[in-house]
Amino acid sequence: MLELRDITAGYDRGAPVVRGASLALAPGEAVGLLGPSGCGKSTLARVAALLHRPDAGTVLLDGAPAAGWRHRAPRAQRTAFGVVFQQPRLSVDPRLRLADLIAEPLRATGRKSEVPDRLRELAPDVGLTDDLLARRPHEVSDGQLQRACLARALVLRPRWLICDEMTAMLDASTTAALVAVVESYRARSGAGLLAVGHDRMLLRRWCDRIVSWAELGAEGGMPGTD
Repeated sequence: MLELRDITAGYDRGAPVVRGASLALAPGEAVGLLGPSGCGKSTLARVAALLHRPDAGTVLLDGAPAAGWRHRAPRAQRTAFGVVFQQPRLSVDPRLRLADLIAEPLRATGRKSEVPDRLRELAPDVGLTDDLLARRPHEVSDGQLQRACLARALVLRPRWLICDEMTAMLDASTTAALVAVVESYRARSGAGLLAVGHDRMLLRRWCDRIVSWAELGAEGGMPGTD
């Protein structure tokens, strides 16, 4: 179980972006978090993935409180999450080939020997050819880069997927392809999914249930802080 209890979070000592938000996600469940731009849902997603320390509240994994944030989180908790962000070009190192982007988490966790096998498994799943894997971000489209970012999120076989507006910048065919990859992974692994977005129709088709921002018991943030 992934639980967020009474989360308040913000940035740089400013006014909190999220105030008093609570959410629970069961193993294998797909939950859509629906809200307008600027309400704070992306900040809450980063807290859920242990990428942003809240000002108050608790994140629990299987009943145990999160023991750290970002690189300070214990490896077992940190690697339980795979995250895909809205803007792929802001979430990658532009110097790396797509193959190296996908392999980053394996190398960071001392599992370099697994890189060839995982690339062979994941590249066809997400629709990346050997030619594309050899390119750098500026040499591929946004959709191709997001495919690599999804593969990177899956490479450690996470128990929880956080997809923060993953398809917002993509065309309909790429959106359908990436959603299918996520659903195939969830069917095989039993992973839980938190899909953040403002497209109610997509979330309804993708998720077991939708939670609107108002249902979290949270107060929204400011425009531009989502």
